[in-house]
Amino acid sequence: MTFTQWFIFFLVVQVIHFLGTWKLYVKAGRKAWEAAVPVYNGIVLMQIINRPKWWVILLFIPIVNLLMFPVIWIETIRSFGFFKKIDSFLVIITLGLYIFYINYATDATYNEDRSLKPRSELGEWVSSITFAIIAATLVHTYFMQPFTIPTSSLEKSLLVGDYLFVSKFHYGARVPSTVIAAPMVHDSLPLVGTASYLKKPQLPYTRLPGLQNIKNNDIVCFNWPTDSLATMWGDTSGKFTYKPVDKKTNYVKRAVGIAGDSLELRDGYVYINGKKNILPYRAKIQFYYTYEAKTAIDANSFPKFLIKKEKTGVYRILSEYWNNSKIQKAIKENGNLTKISSDSLYTEVAGGINPDFARRLKMESVANKININLTEDEVERLRKQPQTVAVTKINYGADNAIFPHVESNNWSQDNFGPIYIPKAGATVKLDAKSLPYYEQIIKNYENNDLSFVGDDIFINGEKADSYTFKQDYYWLMGDNRHNSLDARYWGYVPFDHVLGKPVMIWWSWDANAASFGEKIKSIRWNRLFTTVGGDGEPVSYRYLVFALIAIYISYSYFKGKKKAAKK
Repeated sequence: MTFTQWFIFFLVVQVIHFLGTWKLYVKAGRKAWEAAVPVYNGIVLMQIINRPKWWVILLFIPIVNLLMFPVIWIETIRSFGFFKKIDSFLVIITLGLYIFYINYATDATYNEDRSLKPRSELGEWVSSITFAIIAATLVHTYFMQPFTIPTSSLEKSLLVGDYLFVSKFHYGARVPSTVIAAPMVHDSLPLVGTASYLKKPQLPYTRLPGLQNIKNNDIVCFNWPTDSLATMWGDTSGKFTYKPVDKKTNYVKRAVGIAGDSLELRDGYVYINGKKNILPYRAKIQFYYTYEAKTAIDANSFPKFLIKKEKTGVYRILSEYWNNSKIQKAIKENGNLTKISSDSLYTEVAGGINPDFARRLKMESVANKININLTEDEVERLRKQPQTVAVTKINYGADNAIFPHVESNNWSQDNFGPIYIPKAGATVKLDAKSLPYYEQIIKNYENNDLSFVGDDIFINGEKADSYTFKQDYYWLMGDNRHNSLDARYWGYVPFDHVLGKPVMIWWSWDANAASFGEKIKSIRWNRLFTTVGGDGEPVSYRYLVFALIAIYISYSYFKGKKKAAKK
């Protein structure tokens, strides 16, 4: 819906409100016309129901207002003597229209001095829970939202099992486009798994002013631009679905390129405007390397410094990391594994070894080689190991899956570009060669009608040889370069897809631990309440937080004892 359509909808709601309540306003000693004036009628209504005037603001905040409207309906009918549970049920189930019945068909009497305290323990409990949810939704949507890290694309800076606080106000809180949705959940309801929102109506994109702009190498939370999965956690049905921007899957990557930059990748390293990008101290870039040892690799001979404790991240020893598809294919074709070349067997995924693998294959040519994910420091240490023959960086060849999916580019995940990262207000030339880089922006991100007649390009029905961008775009990548689904595959991230800035790790443990007990043992205490951004070592506030929690618990305890003593 456009802003004009929303304005018309707003006026319709005002008319419905006036028709349904004007007699009640009069019974409360107010004028009938006061029920008809937008916003002012809300302020007057708060006076009638003896509630704070600032509640009116909550009625205009998307998502929060969905929770506030039922509260206002119930408070309104109770102010006129309708306290029964059936009345509350009817006013909610009819979306407030039950008030029409009270307004016209009853001899309701206004109770100016009614008690605002719930009449039962259940009512008090429901009231407390409702306003706790409203407050949490307000904070969650516009100020600070918790996230979890499910993948290793930013490994070393952020670990799998880190739980983050993401600031919405640093880059400006985005007003939810999806106005009818369950509070504090993303695209699907817990346990049920069904959509947590209605696709229509939609608010036009709106963003509150931010405190800062996205800078090179900032870690950014955003909605995955090309997401068409049914749910955030993946859809195995093979079906695709439209998802509003604010309900697309949440991702976190590093903004190696920002609007206006020229970006290039050389051997996996990012170059911005011709200069190599210098990552902050905490960022540890990783690549796959082929490690070749003098003897067979097993749990005893594998370098011990690469097998780390669970609390700091571990190179797991899992057979599923091996290239099982090629193994199964060889068994099917040959009846055994003796004819498979060594190059087909060792893994090309996150580090790990299987000490029984070589013995099962009975192939000495495989036993001393493995591909493993390493930082540059780890590579240097590994090369100094007495068992090491060679540590060779893997360079991937041309891949048509690389953005913008132009085969003649011969680009790979390690080498591509240069490309221009669009900036709001900048104009680029459009022709058959440049269009693949900007086609998705023009059609999907900036909602234009794009068509072709021969070699001619038409935008919104008019022939075009250039295009001016409406918003900023970013190039977001993982530090784990050979194990990250990022902009190299789906291109630019529009600013309207940006969620916020991770500012603190509030919890961290091994999310892949086999049991809850093992997870408790794996808690990374040194990461709790540590900062995410900045250079140098992370700053920890865990002792301060623990102290504040202890003070609050002590205060609540002694306050409760004092209250009990008075009784």
